[in-house]
Amino acid sequence: MSTGDGLLLGLLAGLGAFCVWWSCWVPEPRQPRTGRRWATGLEDALVQAGVRSVSVGSLAALCVGSGAGVFLVVLLASGVPSVALCFALMAGWAPVALVRYRAARRRADLREVWPEVVDNLASGVRAGLSLPEALAQLSERGPEQLRPAFAEFAEDYRGSGRFADSLSRLKDRLADPVADRLVEALRITREVGGSDLGRLLRTLSAFLREDARTRGELEARQSWTVSAARLAVAAPWLVLGLLATRQGAVEPYDRPEGVLVLAVGGVASVVAYRLMVRIGRLPEEERVLR
Repeated sequence: MSTGDGLLLGLLAGLGAFCVWWSCWVPEPRQPRTGRRWATGLEDALVQAGVRSVSVGSLAALCVGSGAGVFLVVLLASGVPSVALCFALMAGWAPVALVRYRAARRRADLREVWPEVVDNLASGVRAGLSLPEALAQLSERGPEQLRPAFAEFAEDYRGSGRFADSLSRLKDRLADPVADRLVEALRITREVGGSDLGRLLRTLSAFLREDARTRGELEARQSWTVSAARLAVAAPWLVLGLLATRQGAVEPYDRPEGVLVLAVGGVASVVAYRLMVRIGRLPEEERVLR
């Protein structure tokens, strides 16, 4: 065997060994960047809160504006920039907190009515309605909170005639994990057919009712604990706000030692609140079928 043949054989053997080694590593699915995932979650929260007309950029501008306004007001009232900055940070986060609170309340309300939606849809299918007709009739017979979304679906389908595209837009308008599952089940049924849609809808309805009942009991038991923890976190800052209304009462916080106390207190409050939320949080469904 010549030297050239030996080199070629060694190169092929090495390439084969590399391919075998490479096949042993399973590539991890690409995760969206943290910033993009946070923005997507905020977009869903805006839709769930019922303020679809507000964009993430507008919400960010509102946060900056409210923070700046509170900073100026507290600075004029107390004359201490460090205290004004603390309340400005709280005011800047307040719009996001309000949106998330409204989204959580609306998700809780919809959790109670989704079984009714599934039952009405199953009744329409049993009555011989097509899937588009069964969804469109929910704009009149469905729960009051969801009628506008299904009315927009009906108009969209009548205008385009494309059931799959109308379903996708309905899913975006609802931005709800339960809606995602329901929409994808209807899409698959429409595309591949099948006679188990009624059974699937009945099973989903029973599961949603049981989940809503269990979650309601857990939330009722932990509500007083969560409220007490939130009050404990907010109490020191309420006292600081009352002190800021008295001339000269917060001047010590204008010195380096006072700034350090505010910084340590702010970090402790944030960490304690996040721990409280983490410990007391019930598992929330994520939108995996976007």
